[in-house]
Amino acid sequence: QVQLVESGGGLVQTGGSLRLSCAASGRTFNDYTMGWFRQAPGKVREFVAAIRWSVAYYADSVKGRFAISRDNAKNTVYLQMNSLKPEDTAVYYCAAGRISRITSDREYGNWGQGTQVTVSS
Repeated sequence: QVQLVESGGGLVQTGGSLRLSCAASGRTFNDYTMGWFRQAPGKVREFVAAIRWSVAYYADSVKGRFAISRDNAKNTVYLQMNSLKPEDTAVYYCAAGRISRITSDREYGNWGQGTQVTVSS
């Protein structure tokens, strides 16, 4: 099991930037695929980005604006979010798992508590 704690959410204007962090416990952090998902009010949780080893994957809606990275020495994964839009407003969740389908939230067995991101127009 891995415990995850997100930070870095907040309120930002359209076009602004935020960086989310997710600190993980455990000694096998390197073995996990790390993902970011988000859930807006009244909507299902959706895949945002993931990183497996050093390979990054993105949802089409954030490609070119968001960047995921990991620091294995610090057991931390980051989500740099640029050019934010009101439709990016959601609770963002960090997830970890040894998985095959990186975009499927059902395959991630470890989740953080979430951090709110609000983009004002």
